[in-house]
Order: sequence, then C-alpha cells, then structure tokens
Amino acid sequence: MSKRLASGLGAVLALAAVFAVWVVGSAAAGKAACGTVVLNEQAWAGSTANTYVAKYVLEKNFGCTVKVTQITEIPVYQAMASGKVDAVLEDWQHVAQYKQFVTKQKTVVLVGSNGLQGHIGWFIPKYLLKQYPQFKTWNKSPESGSQGMFLGGDPSYEQKDTQLIQALGLNFKHVTVGAEPAEVARFTQTIKQHKPVIFYWWTPQYLNKNLDLAEVKLPARFKGCQDDASAGGNVKQYRCAYATYPLEKLFSKKFATSGSPAVSFLRKWRWPSNVDQNYVANLIAGQHMDPAKAAETWIKAHPAFVKTWLGK
Repeated sequence: MSKRLASGLGAVLALAAVFAVWVVGSAAAGKAACGTVVLNEQAWAGSTANTYVAKYVLEKNFGCTVKVTQITEIPVYQAMASGKVDAVLEDWQHVAQYKQFVTKQKTVVLVGSNGLQGHIGWFIPKYLLKQYPQFKTWNKSPESGSQGMFLGGDPSYEQKDTQLIQALGLNFKHVTVGAEPAEVARFTQTIKQHKPVIFYWWTPQYLNKNLDLAEVKLPARFKGCQDDASAGGNVKQYRCAYATYPLEKLFSKKFATSGSPAVSFLRKWRWPSNVDQNYVANLIAGQHMDPAKAAETWIKAHPAFVKTWLGK
C-alpha cells in the first residue's frame, strides 16, 4: 500500500470514528435517561388511581424507576420545594400554597389540569330524601350527645364545615373520623343499617354511584365566598357551597427543569373524564385489586388515549 493511499485511508477511518462518536453522543443527548421519579399519593382512592396509572406508563414506556410517597396535602408542598417529591397529580386548589410556593418562592410549578372537575360538598344516602325530605332528623351518636353528628373530613383536607355549621345555625357536632378509608368505614356501616347520616364528601368518587349518594344543597356562592377555613376570619364568609374547579398537577421546580422524559409525559397525562378515574379507583378500593393491576387493566383497555400521553 502506498504512503498516499495509507494516509488517505487513515483520514477516512479517523473521520468515521469521529462521526460514530457524534452519532452516539447525539442519540444519548436526544433521549435522556429517565432515572428515578417520585410521585406523591394522597389519602384518597382517586389519587391512588392517578399515581399507579402514571407509574405503570413511566416504568413500561420510559424505563423510569418510580417511587411513591404518601405525604399529606399541605406538607407535600415543602417536600416538592426541597426536591424530595417530583410530582403531585391531583391538587384541590390550595390557593395559599400556590401564592407561597409557586408565585413567591418559585420552587413549585403549577402544570395544569389532570382532566378532572373536583367538587366538595355535604352528602347523604338517597334513601333519606324519601324518609326525611326536610332533613329534620339526623344521625345521633354517643360522640355528639343530643346533637346531630356531622362526619368531617381529615384535617389535612380543604374544608370549612365547622364554620358552615355555625353560620347556618345547625345543631350538629362536627366529628372528624380520619382520612378517606376511616370515613368510608364509618358512613358505609351507617348506610348498611339504613340510618340517617350526613358527611363531608366529594366528587369524583366511585362510591357516589355505588352507594347511591346525593349532595345536600348548600347556600349559593357569593363574591368573597371562601372554602378553606384554615385562614380563619368571620364565619359569614364560609356560608356558601363549595366551589367546583379543575384539579391541578404540580411539579417541583427541580423536576420540571430536569430534562427527564418523564416531565413531558406527565405534562400530557390527564384523565378522559371523572368516570375513568372512578373506574380505576373502584377496582382498587372497591374490589381490592392490586393498584398496579388495576392501572394495567385500564391502560390496556384505552390504548388510543394512552398514545396521546406519549405524543403519538
């Protein structure tokens, strides 16, 4: 082989090696590794459904390692701010926290709706509409003495029921029984006995249909009407029905700017409707199916919609 030919061949091989490095490097840059994603599961069945549907796709389609935390609604903001939690997939409009962590500190990012409309209210079983059309008789219990008992939500939930009871002049004692599982255990037992019961509850929730629940009509909303009584103040500002609003997704700023492919997916992720979340929540909490299996069941039945999450 001549020196000129060898020199030319060497240049070609060197160029090929550089090109190969560039191609591999570009591919790696264009498809970042997912790594670990931390999702927070809240203390209600709908949040479990959200978490495990998203977890399934992240692991199967992106190769992510998904960890699930269970931090209550308000403390989870600080966990996101410090980068310990990456995403919350269902937030019920905690406006005070939005002001502190999203607007002021800029450590949490408000991403957009998860596709659901949320509403809190006072609920009763529908059989009471026939038995007690004017709601003159309510459930009595040793805890409430001669008063009617109102089953309240967990202290971590957004609520104003103590103030609303006072503003409406109702003879109720507000009794907190705990998070969703404890409250469900309490009022389902009463419903099985076909007794009167009234309680803090919400939609979307699969039990609304399963137990044939009805919402009590509360006073109309007005300008300045408030829903989160943790701020205190005059009880008159709480004398109104709870609002209806989109349920929000939140990311930690660290996660939102990480470049992980999980960020793009979770931005696109959303339920088609309240019915879909209720379906998965019912499999998990109602039929006691493993959450991962329940998520897989819904996902395999909705391939076209899952493709929209993947940008296909």
